[in-house]
Amino acid sequence: MRTSLLIYLIFGAIVGWLASVIVGSNNSQGLIGDVILGIIGSMAGGWIMDYFGKPGVTGFNLYSILVGVIGAIVFVIIGRALLKLVS
Repeated sequence: MRTSLLIYLIFGAIVGWLASVIVGSNNSQGLIGDVILGIIGSMAGGWIMDYFGKPGVTGFNLYSILVGVIGAIVFVIIGRALLKLVS
């Protein structure tokens, strides 16, 4: 159980960091933000891929990292749009 939690955290950190670098927010959120963004992004990417009939996150591999990064980018874009609506 501890190993899988550690893998989820490492995977989330990698995915979150890659997504934050792509959207240009890597200086503002830190490691914890990257991990949270990566985990939520991986879940969102899985849902997005499932909608298109493709597998979501399938393990610690390049395909899953790509799915997670896509989901995290979508999550950041939606979050920024919602923040603009509120302010």
